[in-house]
Amino acid sequence: MVMDHQKQQRLKPLLDKVPPGLLVDTPWLKGQGIDAKSIHNYVARGWLERVMRGVYRRPLPEGVQAKSAVPWDSALLSLQWIMKYDVHLGGVSALDLAGHAHYLHLGGTPRVHLYGDVPSWLKRLPSDAQMVVHRRTLFGDDKSGIIDTDRDTRESSQAVNVWRWSLRASSPERATLEALDELTDEASFEALDKIFESLTTLRPKQLMALLTACQSVKVRRLFFVFADRHQHAWRKHLSTDKVDFGSGPRALVEGGKLHPTYRIYVPKSFLRTEDPEADADA
Repeated sequence: MVMDHQKQQRLKPLLDKVPPGLLVDTPWLKGQGIDAKSIHNYVARGWLERVMRGVYRRPLPEGVQAKSAVPWDSALLSLQWIMKYDVHLGGVSALDLAGHAHYLHLGGTPRVHLYGDVPSWLKRLPSDAQMVVHRRTLFGDDKSGIIDTDRDTRESSQAVNVWRWSLRASSPERATLEALDELTDEASFEALDKIFESLTTLRPKQLMALLTACQSVKVRRLFFVFADRHQHAWRKHLSTDKVDFGSGPRALVEGGKLHPTYRIYVPKSFLRTEDPEADADA
């Protein structure tokens, strides 16, 4: 009875920190003073569910059916707010969250782009999305544009809403540059071009700060290729004189054409056919 009472005393603060449906791992549990034997007992008593080796979920309320695959946003909320991993949603995934890329999810397992530190078990987690993890090299140690979104978790894929936690994600300005860094082929160019059409409200002051912090010449050049192509109102407030474009041409798309202004190879469809310099480089 004494041992049961001690376990109950340790369990209550644990449950206060972990809403139903969210995850914790063994290192976090041990950091809360829960040893391996107690973890086993918590699972046996139904206070925790084993999702996979070393990862546990607080059970959902009685009558609420848990999904076999862990919703990706539940996993990310758990990493950010409970286990305190320094990771954020970025790139096209953050643009999707902001309402700019819903059309991309036409079938198959969605890819969710994360930036920062994650536990090794994340790539093995049975989830409803493929987690693609990037290092935060694009901006170095600069975390400008990483925000707590105002997304309401009641609209998420979680089976139950307990706390209105917001996802930590890139602002549209930072996410746009991250998405440019992810470009690999002509198909991804076309997809991002569609997204760029909707980016009418980007903030030029934040864009200039991020372009200055950005450590990739390729991304800086590509950004202005797209910005000049779409000519949104914010474009006229950006000064290319303050941006370091490096020197020499940059190869990117196999079989692409050299952009006459920004000296980077892009799909031919991104150049005006009447541009004589572009034709000369063909």
